[in-house]
Amino acid sequence: MLLLASSRSSGLRTFTRSCNCLARTRPHRLLHTAPPTAPPPPPAPVYASALAGLTSDLDKLAPRFDIDARQIRILKAPDDFYSVLKEKILNAKYRVFLSTLYIGASEHELIETLRQALQNQPGLRVSVLSDALRGTRESPRASCASLLAPLVEEFGEDRVEVRMYHSPILTGWRKKLIPARLNEGWGLQHMKLYGFDDEVILSGANLSTDYFTNRQDRYHMFSNKNITDYYARIQQTISQISYRVLPDKTSEQGYKLIWPASNPAPQPTERPREFKASASALLVPLLRPSQQPEDGNAGTESTDTVVYPLGQFTPLFHEVDTSTEIVGLSKVLQLLARQDFSEASWTFTAGYFNIHPTLKSILLASTSKQGSIITAHPHANGFFGSAGISGNLPPGYTLLAGRFLADVYAAGKQNSIILKEWKRGVVGEKDGWTYHAKGIWVNMPGEHNPSITLIGSSNYTRRSYSLDIEMNALVITRSEQMKEALREEVQNLESFTSPKKLKDFKEDVGWRVKFLVWLFEKQL
Repeated sequence: MLLLASSRSSGLRTFTRSCNCLARTRPHRLLHTAPPTAPPPPPAPVYASALAGLTSDLDKLAPRFDIDARQIRILKAPDDFYSVLKEKILNAKYRVFLSTLYIGASEHELIETLRQALQNQPGLRVSVLSDALRGTRESPRASCASLLAPLVEEFGEDRVEVRMYHSPILTGWRKKLIPARLNEGWGLQHMKLYGFDDEVILSGANLSTDYFTNRQDRYHMFSNKNITDYYARIQQTISQISYRVLPDKTSEQGYKLIWPASNPAPQPTERPREFKASASALLVPLLRPSQQPEDGNAGTESTDTVVYPLGQFTPLFHEVDTSTEIVGLSKVLQLLARQDFSEASWTFTAGYFNIHPTLKSILLASTSKQGSIITAHPHANGFFGSAGISGNLPPGYTLLAGRFLADVYAAGKQNSIILKEWKRGVVGEKDGWTYHAKGIWVNMPGEHNPSITLIGSSNYTRRSYSLDIEMNALVITRSEQMKEALREEVQNLESFTSPKKLKDFKEDVGWRVKFLVWLFEKQL
């Protein structure tokens, strides 16, 4: 299934045209013959005006791309994601851009795929953006940085650019005193954008073995040049204010991080306020709605889907936060509080469940008779069995899920909001999987298939909206084929879930877990 094209149209004109067009006929002047009458048009869906209002609001918030639903392909499994990723890299002619938290230290096959693509296509340029803390965590042992540095050495800085973002929040005494791995709690490059020529995959998956084999996530591939260009500009902008990785054979780790003089901002660790001021100036124009259509064409009947890129860059804004993700998502969820949306239904998922209070309040106010929350069972949490503090995370997230369910019961919504835990074996054991999917799907009143989804990197937590940088796409479609594909995506995730009642959650997780949740809740 595919879904993309990019031309901007005013309001919801092309979305509602099919509901509002009236057939007209010219009366025939024949004796004794009644003029033929056109069949009445189908009634507009009850939600048409609400959806028109939503897109009108979103048009004022973010760039808009009108596309054909056949330009979106939904992948369902980690191995599908990996196969398509390698295939697209090898077939790329002029660009590959990858934004990820990190590339796994053992991903030699992926690095070799990039090398082969560069050898096969002399005009190909590769750009990789990852996080400076997570991407160097294992140093001086093999790390994301040490894997990529040899590509820079072999093909040159003009063809291979490796950048690593560093949070402007982790500075001063925090930078000096907080140990590695724990310091990642103060902000990361969390976007997942995987682009090849004129196609881009948005996902929540990073680039390591578990994400290619047994960690469930989501993956939407958009086959459209204008949308791909937009996300490429997002990566390029963050790369401009990030460290550059260069090979360094004199060091044990085999690479060095430098701050190029051409970067339009000072280093985030040295002058964070000035860094954020420069970052704001670069990002604000990208996140705002385009003043002109992305191409010269207005919306047509063939564009049955709208895509709004929504980003969250809170740590990079100096004074006014003009991030668009939580604002745009809130506008979508507020539909569910309308009385005429009582027959709507929705599904919300986050593998690391610590829902932001604003989103929780909106969902609890929903009038919908059917809502589902999918989160990871402790045995499907990637930190299950970890040593040290991180081993407390699975019961910590379960504690937070139980508290959310208690709020559901307190609001009297236990019959309309169901919490489900995803489990497929036990992580660390044979055939054990972890769960990392995140997203939301909304079914319009009276419809069985979703018309709206949000796909991207965000976990919808306090952390996502204050510390990390995130990028997503809000997709609204009237294509029945696309709606069916979205329904199948939800069903695929739900096939490994079981519903939970409040009595299934107990707070006897121990004082240590409770204390750590209290202390680090904003970092979870």
